[in-house]
Formats: sequence, C-alpha cells, structure tokens
Amino acid sequence: MIQISWFSSLYCRISCGYCEKRAINGVVKVLLCKHFCRSAMEDVKTELVLALLLALFSVGFGATDPDDLAVINEFRKGLQNPELLKWPRNDNDPCGNKWPSVFCKDTRVSQIQVQGMGLKGPLPQSFNRLSMLSNIGLQKNQFSGPLPSFNGLKNLRYAYLDYNNFTSIPADFFTGLDSLEVLALDGNYFNGSSGWMIPSTLSNSAQLTNLTCMSCNLVGPLPDFLGSMSSLSVLALSNNRLSGRIPASFKGMLLSRFWLNNQVGGGMSGSIDVVTTMTSLSTLWLHGNQFSGTIPENIGDLILLQDLNLNGNEFVGMIPKSLADMSLSHLDLNNNNFMGPVPKFKASKVTFSSNQFCQAEQGVACAPQVMTLIEFLSAMGYPSRLVTAWTGNDPCAGPWLGVNCRSGNVYIINLPKLGLNGTLSSSLANLMSLAEIRLQNNNLSGPIPSKLTTLKSLTLLDVSDNNISPPLPQFRSSVKLVTSGNPLLNVKQAPSSLSSLSSPSSPPSGIGDVSAPSSHSPGDLSPSDSHSSPTAGPVSDSGNGMGQTSKRPKASIIVSTVVPIVSLVAVAFVAIPLCIYLIKKRRSKDKAQNSLVVHPGDPSDPSNLVKIVVANNNNNSTSPASGSGKTGLGDSHGIESGNLVISVQVLRDVTNNFSSENELGRGGFGVVYRGELDDGTKIAVKRMEAGVISSKGLDEFQSEIAVLSKVRHRHLVSLLGYSIAGNERLLVYEYMSEGALSKHLFRWKRLKLEPLSWNRRLTIALDVARGMEYLHSLALTGKITTKADVFSFGVVLMELLTGLTALDEDRPEESQYLAAWFWHIKSDRQKLMDAVDPTLDCKEDIFESICVIAELAGHCTTRDPLQRPDMSHAVSVLAPLVEKWKPFDEETTEEYSGVDYRLPLNQMVKGWQESEGKDLSYSELQDSKGSIPSRPTGFAESFTSGDGR
Repeated sequence: MIQISWFSSLYCRISCGYCEKRAINGVVKVLLCKHFCRSAMEDVKTELVLALLLALFSVGFGATDPDDLAVINEFRKGLQNPELLKWPRNDNDPCGNKWPSVFCKDTRVSQIQVQGMGLKGPLPQSFNRLSMLSNIGLQKNQFSGPLPSFNGLKNLRYAYLDYNNFTSIPADFFTGLDSLEVLALDGNYFNGSSGWMIPSTLSNSAQLTNLTCMSCNLVGPLPDFLGSMSSLSVLALSNNRLSGRIPASFKGMLLSRFWLNNQVGGGMSGSIDVVTTMTSLSTLWLHGNQFSGTIPENIGDLILLQDLNLNGNEFVGMIPKSLADMSLSHLDLNNNNFMGPVPKFKASKVTFSSNQFCQAEQGVACAPQVMTLIEFLSAMGYPSRLVTAWTGNDPCAGPWLGVNCRSGNVYIINLPKLGLNGTLSSSLANLMSLAEIRLQNNNLSGPIPSKLTTLKSLTLLDVSDNNISPPLPQFRSSVKLVTSGNPLLNVKQAPSSLSSLSSPSSPPSGIGDVSAPSSHSPGDLSPSDSHSSPTAGPVSDSGNGMGQTSKRPKASIIVSTVVPIVSLVAVAFVAIPLCIYLIKKRRSKDKAQNSLVVHPGDPSDPSNLVKIVVANNNNNSTSPASGSGKTGLGDSHGIESGNLVISVQVLRDVTNNFSSENELGRGGFGVVYRGELDDGTKIAVKRMEAGVISSKGLDEFQSEIAVLSKVRHRHLVSLLGYSIAGNERLLVYEYMSEGALSKHLFRWKRLKLEPLSWNRRLTIALDVARGMEYLHSLALTGKITTKADVFSFGVVLMELLTGLTALDEDRPEESQYLAAWFWHIKSDRQKLMDAVDPTLDCKEDIFESICVIAELAGHCTTRDPLQRPDMSHAVSVLAPLVEKWKPFDEETTEEYSGVDYRLPLNQMVKGWQESEGKDLSYSELQDSKGSIPSRPTGFAESFTSGDGR
C-alpha cells in the first residue's frame, strides 16, 4: 500500500510539473492536476504515520517467537548460575538482539550452544516447544534432573547432551526425531539401578550417523534394529551393562567406529564372526567382555581397521595368519586364552601377555606334540578346562590335565567325564607313542578317524557313552575298541571283529595302573568302568550258542523266577546290616583322622616345612609331629608348599559348622568365617560360593593355591592353606584381629570404635598400594587385569576420603554410586571439602593432602583403562604423604635405630637387621607381618627385595 502511494505521488508530481511547464489543455486541467497531487500527498502522510507506529510496536515486543522466548526464559530461570550465560537481564529478544550462545532463523530459535560452561540445574520440560531447533550443544555441564522429552523435534539434527548429571530419560524421547544425525548421551547415569534400553522408535531416525551412549546405564541385549540403520557410522556403547551376543542383523554394517568395551556384570558374549563383515571399520574395541571362540580367519577382510582391542575376553585357539598380517596401528590381545605360537605381527604396537601361548617371543614355533594336542582341542571347540590346564611347550614337563608321558612322549590321553563336545581329531595319529585314548562318558560326535589305525603303539581306544557315528575303522586285533553307549552305531555295520569291541577287563601289559594319578595325571580323572558292546546276532535263551530259541515248561519258568528272588532277599538280609556297620566304622575312622592340623613352617628351610598336631579323640590330648611334603589324608589334596592341608570336617568343627555367629564378612567369592584350631591358632576360613565352585575346576584351584602360597608380603594376608572335598573349596588365611577396613570406616560408631584418623587412612592407602604393586610386578592377578585393580583401588581411596560405601541405594539417586558422584564433585574445592568424612574435621592443614588423594582417585577411575596409572605411581604419590623423612640430630646421639656406630661392622649389620625387622611406621595399624621373609621357593633367582617393596 505504501509503495503504491509513493508511486502515485511521484507520478502526480511529474504530471503536474509537465502540465504547468507546457500549459497544455489550459488552466482547468492544470488546476485538476494539482488537486489530484494534494490528495495523493495527504494519503501518503497517513500511511507514513501508520508505518512508524508499526515499527515502534515491533521494537517494543521483539522479533523472537513468543513460544520460543518463553522456553528460553524458563531455561534461564531454572539454572543455579544463569550469570554464566551472559544473557541481558532486561532484554526479551534473543533473536533480534543476538544473545550469546543463541542462534535464530528469522524469529525462531534454531541453535543453543552452551557446552562446557559449568551450568547447573534442570532443563525445562517444555523444551520440545522449540520446534525449529536444529542443533543443541549442552555437553560437559552439570545439568541434572530428568531429561525432557524431545518428542516432535522433527528439525533437530545434532543433539549433544553428554557428560551431565541427567537422572532419567523419558520413554518417548526419541519419537519424531526424523532429521536426527548425531546423538550423544554419554556420561549420564539414566534410570538408576533399573537402567534402560534404547527404544525402537529411534529406528525412524533414518539419517542418524553417530550414536554414542557410553556410561549411560544401558542394560540388556544390543538392540537388533540398530543393524538396519544403514546411515550409522559411529556406534559407541562402552561402559554399560549390555549382555548377550552381537546381533546377526549387524552383518555388513558400514560402521567405522564400534565400541562395546568394558560392560559391567559379565558383559557381552558369543563369537565375533559378524564383526568381520563390517569392512568399513577403522576402530573396534571389544575389551572387558566375555566374547569367546576363535578369531575368524576372514578378519583380514577389515582392510581399513587400525585399532583392535580384544583384551580381557575368553578368546581361544591360535592367532590366524590374516590377523598377524594386518598393518594395524594398535593391537591388544592381552588376557585371553590364545594358544600355539606367537606369530610375527605387522602391527605397529602389539601386546599379547597373559595367554596360553607355548612361546614368549614372536615367530618361535611350538613343539610338534604341543601342536598336535592343540589341533585335538580345536576339534572339540577348545574346552575351557583343558585350555587353561594345557600351558607351556612340553606336555610331559608340566601338569597337563589327563596327559601321561613316557620317555618324553605322550603315552596316555585320559579325559573321561569332562563333557567334551565336537569330534575326535585325526591329529592324534601324529603321536606315534600313544598307547591309550580314554574319552568315555563325553558328548563327542562324528566318526572315529581312520588315521588312528596307523598308531602302532595303540592298545586301547575307549569312546563309550558318546555320540559316535559309523563307520568304524578296522583296527588291529590287539586294539581294544570300546564303543558301547553310542546310539548311532549299528554293530552289524561295523567292520571290526567282536573281539575288538569287547571291554578290557584290565590294562594291557606294560601300561601300569592308569587309575593312580602320576605327576602328569590328576587323580580325579581315573578311568570309569568300561562297557562292553552289544554282541552281534540274536541272543540265545538256551545257552547253546546257536542263536535258537525254545519254549520252556511253566514250572521251569516259575523256578527260574522264584529262586533268584529268594537268593536276592537272603543276600540283602545279610548284606544290609553289614554295610551299615562298615559305614559307621568308616565314619568313626574318618573322624579320628580328620583331627589333623598342619602349619606352614619357614619356606626357606626344607627341613621345617610343616608342624603337625594330631588330636586324640579318646583323651583329647595332642601330640606334635613334624614332617614335610604332602599329608596322608585320604580325602584331602596336598601341594608341595608346606601349607595347611586338612579335610572339610576339621574346618566345620572349628567354625561351628560355618555358623553365622562366626561370620566375619562377605565378598564377591564367598563368606569368611572365624575359626580356632586345636592348638589355639585363630584362622579365617573363606568358603567359596557355589557359582564360583562350578566354574573353577580342581586343578585350576590347586594351581592358584600353589602360586598364592608362595606370595609373601607384609601388606598381604598370608594364605595358610586350603581344603577340598566334593564341591567344597575352602581357603584358610591368617586371622586379622582388627577386622576388615569396612568395620573401622563404616561401622565404627555402631561397634563403639574410634574413627580412623587421616594419617591412619593415608597409611592404609599406602599399604594397600604397595601390596597391589607387589602382586602386579609378579602378573598374579589372573584374568582380572591390572587396570581393573587400579580402578578398584581408586574407589577405596574415595571411601577413605568420604567415609561412604561404594554403593548405597539408600542415598539420594545422584550419589548412590560413589565413583560416578565423586567424579562430579572432585574438581570443586568447596564441594570436595563438604564431601570429606565429617569425622576428619577437615581443615586447611590436611586439605591439601586430601586434594592430592582426590586427584589420584580420579586418575585411577578414569573411563579409559589405558589412561589409568600403574600402582607404582600410586605408591610414589602416597609415600611422601606418609613417610616424611627427617634427619636425626647427630649432636644429641651417636646411635640411630638402636645401632651403635662405634661397634665393629659385623655387629652393626646384625643391629641393622634386628631394627629393620620392626617397621615402626606401621605398628599403629597392628596389621603388618613384619619384615619380608626370604624368597619363596619357585621364584627366579633375580627376584629381589625391590620387586616386593
């Protein structure tokens, strides 16, 4: 309208000027023209006034959409520290006046970018009213409370919500996010103890390329629908509680980065075959799970892969050549069950410790017998019990489960009742000295390899009670082939003679008693009773051997039926009372033998390995005896370590049948009870839980005992011995009269104890660190990686600082998990001071050391295990805080630590030894063992005191 008026006015002026100038058509027309021009000008003035008023109205009410403005103001109002935004207080036009961190398109808010500003407080639940929002960056702040729904934000492309303190995520959060390309939710512990699962509504976000949700409390299996999201390039779900297998739907995904590492609570499992089809991968992190099976041969198809981490899983078998030939920048194979030789890797950086490799160096071949036995395991799917028991490069030099040798060659394979699956490998034909193969009572399938007929020394092959299928190969007549109990075998089809199918009544000449355990054959694997195969042809009732049947008289049938029954009753009448008597007598005898106590002597003195006290049940007297080596108990098992080896009954007696009144504490592996032996020695007995028992075999248990018994350190509780009977696994430790740390840290008030001072807490932390450093310097942590130990140590430091337990569901939700909560407050000086245990009376004189410990705790619990320090670093940080060295005054005394420097050198050395045997800096805790004893047997000569600081 305004434009038309201005045009009319301009036209009027031109026309009137032209009329006046030319005086065309006379005066009348000129007057008409001027009149028209005046009218047009008046209209223009009116419209100018209206335009000016409209402009003033726009300035007064702003250019920002009112709904968007309301959400922005609500967002600012809910913050505890809104001043950090630097938004003007009296301005209501973030779009028109360009507020910091707010970006608009026309009158609508399109972006909010406040990352890393330290903002605190909740988000408004009306957040999804910002319907034109396309990019939101809220990461690395301290936003808290429930995350509002993003339902309906169809224009949202980038959402960075990671590393905040959001407590929950709504079920409809992902609904309608049709344009979403990047979603980051890391570092938010959503939905507390219950956790959450990614809903299938996310599958509608067809353009999604990056999904990261590390440490966001995901639970359950990996969602199947993620495999159908063809645009997905980055999937990072580390440090959650995911379980199960990688879905088959992930086959062929175009991921470049795939992180599933460090799942809590067991983690993910199964094979990784599907991963080898993701040919776009450049980074694959699967460490800290329970993935199993072998590395697929086609892993070499991942030609873009640069970083592969398989640390801390259950992988087995040999390393495929395709993996060794990959030019990776980083390859981590630590803490698995890989076997065979270590190949020459082309990776720039590779680690492969804590496996079952036969050699320690790359490119060194295994012994031929070892390779044969590995092929034997491969055909059976690498059973875990054998994989962990068959270590080293000589099956005849170490305790290889079920393997007996003669003159350096494998002579007997004795593996009954182990639940073995798979097939029987023809590789056994390479063991030319093999005389017996005992595999009865397993689940083996497939045919018997014909190559085994070439074994010239073979005298027995027992595969009874399996699932062996025909055909049976033809063995020599001297070979005893036992095949009964295999339902798929049809004797009529067997080419072997009946004599070769019969069960041997005794071992062949020259073999010896295989049921007795030798140094290379565990005692619990004695061969079971052999079963004869069914005979070929019909059975004869008359016993004439001709296969004919005949009718019998009725009286004969009655006699043949009654007589056996009468005989059976007569035998039972005599046998049952006799059995009852013998059982009672045996129990009485066992009870007398059970009263046996064995204490460790000095490991460095072979003549004083054990001290035995036998309790006399008749007069309750005791008689001491000394000895060495293994005990003679029939139902106990010994190891050559000079340790306590007793039956379960003794430990039942001293703990009052594991009564609750003697319970000292509970841990992840069992319950610890207090006990007192016949000679007055107090002990702590750990009774392992059934879940641990089922997964830990006898030989593995004994191997660990053999190692742990050699560990001697003043900051580690000594293992006095153990006991085994059936499924019982009992460990006996020295008794700590002061009790567990938790008693003094969390229950001191209820138990009427003195709270721990800050100096005592520092000393405890240093002692623990030194003990762990000692264990790590020997690789005695087993499958639990050292970095996991470091994380646990960091949590202990947090407990010492705050006086809070690591997990307490009675605390407010944001602080239920101590480690997660501590991470958010450790860098804030005031919050850290408020979090310190009130009993410490935190003042400036100790607060500096508290800050040092808080920083160390943070380093130890960082998410990336590779970024966690070694325990030696922890010792170096803690030691100066505890052991502040001061020079002594030379003018006041000529003696130091009770040593007179005027004495001869040999007497001075003796004085030093006596004084160093008493560690005064630790006497306050009453937990120390004194000086470190001499080197335990079994350690290398190079092992020095520096290694066990």
